[in-house]
Amino acid sequence: MTETPKFADVTIGDAIPSLDKPAIDRVQLALYAGASGDHNGIHLDEDQAKAGGLDGVIAHGMLSMAFLVELVGNWVPQSQIRSFGGRFASIVKPGDVVACGGTITAKETVDGENRVTIDVHAATGEGNRAIVGKAVVALA
Repeated sequence: MTETPKFADVTIGDAIPSLDKPAIDRVQLALYAGASGDHNGIHLDEDQAKAGGLDGVIAHGMLSMAFLVELVGNWVPQSQIRSFGGRFASIVKPGDVVACGGTITAKETVDGENRVTIDVHAATGEGNRAIVGKAVVALA
């Protein structure tokens, strides 16, 4: 993590440091399934994924969401995250590289605490936004 930014030093429209993840592979999906308890066959078994109407195995949506939490957590300590949410917008498949980014969209003081809102996204190498969301963080 870099030095924690200060409220006075950030501006609406500023980008936070990006996070690029290496290509998703089957080992990562298996490890994530074990860690999360999500052993749904669409994430692990080609035949089950195809039986479910997919072209093949897909990554867990929450894996990409975790990348976004990592993005924000690399910018500020986790204790400064006030809210985080997102929605699934497209599928991530094995072999996809996931690029995460965020832009400050609001600055405000709430109950005496300086906060910024960040629009965040996780996108595949093809530019498809897999997850879009918002995070609110407190800054000194």
